[in-house]
Amino acid sequence: MRILLLLSLCVILAWASDPLEYDDYDLTGLDARGNRPLSHRRDTYNPSQPGRPQTGSSSSRPTPAPVGVKQEQEKERPLEAGGCTHASEQLGVLCPTGCELKVTIVKQETNVMQAMAPLRNQVDELSRSSNHIYNYVERMSDVLRERQRVNDDNGEVVSHYTGTIEEEHTYIKETVDNAFPSDIRLLQGVLDKIRQKIQRLEKAIQVQNDNCKEPCITSCPIPVVSGKECEDIIRKGGVESQMYMIQPDPQNLPYKVFCDQNNNNGGWLLIQNRMDGSVDFGRRWDSYRRGFGNIAFDVGKGYCQTPGEYWLGNEQISHLTKMGPTEVLIEMEDWSQNKVHAKYSQFTIQSENGNYVLSVDGYSGNAGNTLLEGATELFGVNRTMTIHNGMMFSTYDRDNDKWYSCDTSKQCSKEDGGGWWYNRCHSANPNGRYYIGGAYTNSMAKHGTDDGMVWMNWKGSWYSLKAISMKIKPSFTS
Repeated sequence: MRILLLLSLCVILAWASDPLEYDDYDLTGLDARGNRPLSHRRDTYNPSQPGRPQTGSSSSRPTPAPVGVKQEQEKERPLEAGGCTHASEQLGVLCPTGCELKVTIVKQETNVMQAMAPLRNQVDELSRSSNHIYNYVERMSDVLRERQRVNDDNGEVVSHYTGTIEEEHTYIKETVDNAFPSDIRLLQGVLDKIRQKIQRLEKAIQVQNDNCKEPCITSCPIPVVSGKECEDIIRKGGVESQMYMIQPDPQNLPYKVFCDQNNNNGGWLLIQNRMDGSVDFGRRWDSYRRGFGNIAFDVGKGYCQTPGEYWLGNEQISHLTKMGPTEVLIEMEDWSQNKVHAKYSQFTIQSENGNYVLSVDGYSGNAGNTLLEGATELFGVNRTMTIHNGMMFSTYDRDNDKWYSCDTSKQCSKEDGGGWWYNRCHSANPNGRYYIGGAYTNSMAKHGTDDGMVWMNWKGSWYSLKAISMKIKPSFTS
């Protein structure tokens, strides 16, 4: 298409540069009417100079010729003679060069028309080619605009993802520069602590290895006699008060207990003992469930005849009390060596599913019936809320008391120092904090409450006992 357009332009330039020869023109059909070519309408020509002045009449018509006078006939002049003449022959040739110019122009017009005929065809072809080229260019422009739009869209997408990548790069760089070194230092600190613990463990193992180089000597030999509980042991001949092994259930492993075989007809199994504050009773639920403390120790007689501070364990106590009717003996001593006791002929602890609910009845003794009646120094609802019978067991990590408060930190076990069958809160607190000397004040208490080893119906709220113990045995013994 481009080649065709160039060829057409070359043809036009060649024709324009070719000079026309005068003798080549055709003179046929020429009219000599002045110095302008005739139009297709063959317009008439009016000469520029005026005619003769009119006489006689003012009419615009010419005066007719006189009658009888013979008019001279106008002489015809051949066209080949050239030039234009006046009506009067005497005036001669008017403009021979103008007529020649007309002949030349007419002749050139004829030849130009003949030369333009094939050129017109070429121009038409060129026009059609130009139209094709124009349409092609338009399509190319549309394609270019579409590609430009796609390119702009792609540029926006690239710019968006470039910004996202830059943000991610900034975050990663800040993390690598700041967070990682801090985390590494923290981990190094943790590793140093673990390394120190490992060193301490290695040292302890080395000490144990050194100790085990010599044969072990048992400081508390276990008696050969054993039974289901302490009453069964005394019947079998275990009459000394000391540590024994019992196995209430053949399906479970035996465990150590201290049996009091000398007081109140013997057969008493010690489930709780406080005497010097050597063991912390502010324990979690699982610790009270399994039991904790020192069962017994030797004071120089070759066997463990002195009980230590311990809690037997709620699971063991519950199982022992459900084997049959059980009684409980609670013995206590103040700091002046005065002793009292409270005995209940019926004592049962339910299973863990019921949170070890306490059930007692049949009181006797001289310490005061706090478990059933509450604190006798209180009255009405204040006294009722200190009764322990029917209460669930509570520890500071499992609150089952009757103190309902919007403040979750308000709970009896946390404020009163140990696990017990709290109500709201207590009249007896055998597992409370150990205060030397007896009397204490709220300013001495951790939470400002009577959190000592309290038995209110004997010594009141602000006196902490020196010693207290709880013992059980089957109640069918006469």
